[in-house]
Amino acid sequence: MSLIEKAIGDFGNKRRWRQYKTRIKALPLPYRTAAQALERYLLYFGATEGDIWLTAYEDLAELFERASAEGMPIREVVGSDPVDFAEAFAANYGGAGWINKEKRRLAETLDHAEDLQSGAGS
Repeated sequence: MSLIEKAIGDFGNKRRWRQYKTRIKALPLPYRTAAQALERYLLYFGATEGDIWLTAYEDLAELFERASAEGMPIREVVGSDPVDFAEAFAANYGGAGWINKEKRRLAETLDHAEDLQSGAGS
């Protein structure tokens, strides 16, 4: 990795991100709106590893490009529950990285607290 890449990040990933954003902006408004909403949810849901999530977003763009080309209704793409769709989509790329770690951490900490309370952890 060059000094410049260390300072400002991986150029390839930035290029891929810009290309993805360009693809989304080129979609007809209803599909663009839906894709941007899913993108926002996925960003907050826990994207962790750049390459994996860039691939996920590129696949999301492809999904909406195809749906648009075929005139598929958005609800046929995402189903009746967009949260379920987004979370299932994310699971295909490793899930919600940080939130899954926090769920495990919470469960383990509460197990530990219970052990302390029962005297098993003393």
